[in-house]
Amino acid sequence: MDLLHNLLDPKWWLGLLGPFATIGVLGIIFAETGLLLGFFLPGDSLLVAAGVFSTVEAAAAIPGLTPLSFPVLLVLAPLCAIAGAQLGHHLGATFGRRLFDKPNSKLFKQEHVDKAEYYFQKFGPAKAVVLARFIPIVRTFLNPVAGMLGMDRKRFFLWNCVGGILWTDSMLIFGRVVGSAVPDIDKYILPGALVIIVLSLIPIVMEFVKGRKGGGSGTPESGGKHRLGAPTTPARRDIQP
Repeated sequence: MDLLHNLLDPKWWLGLLGPFATIGVLGIIFAETGLLLGFFLPGDSLLVAAGVFSTVEAAAAIPGLTPLSFPVLLVLAPLCAIAGAQLGHHLGATFGRRLFDKPNSKLFKQEHVDKAEYYFQKFGPAKAVVLARFIPIVRTFLNPVAGMLGMDRKRFFLWNCVGGILWTDSMLIFGRVVGSAVPDIDKYILPGALVIIVLSLIPIVMEFVKGRKGGGSGTPESGGKHRLGAPTTPARRDIQP
């Protein structure tokens, strides 16, 4: 439980990174969006916390933490998110379904990939690439799924940029505003992180409920026609937004 508590607490991550927190946040954002094993890393909550602790007053609450550079984060966080997603797309385009051809384990679950492909099919490539940024786990797996399903690299890059900028900078600015306006904001970071996680999971829950009411057809949980690995889905095709 202590490990889970730490993984969910962005203050723990920032305290661990200490004076290298700004660089560490950038690295985590890249890994979470670009590396399949990075799906468990904090994204939304860490960005909000980075915005909060970019102020001197808030940073003083964590021993050894140097205030994060807000201008650097505003510029480089979107670039890291974009670069990570491009890497994921490249891996999916290069290795195809072989990238996901592995048994379930404590880290890898096939259902994560199924959900990513479901959202890709449901919303269309352009909208899915942008919206996935705001959904934990899905934002990690959708990028290689987009590459696997043949989404054009240039088209993916365009919507990847839109989603990456909207996601990172909106979270950072929100954290900065809240951190400047609320006294002793550090006391509310973990509860706030849990709220952010719950809000991010709402789309997944809504789709699950909708799928149950509709008999489960086509939802990622139901193993419907969009499920990854179904023989009706071609290995690669040209996708239009």
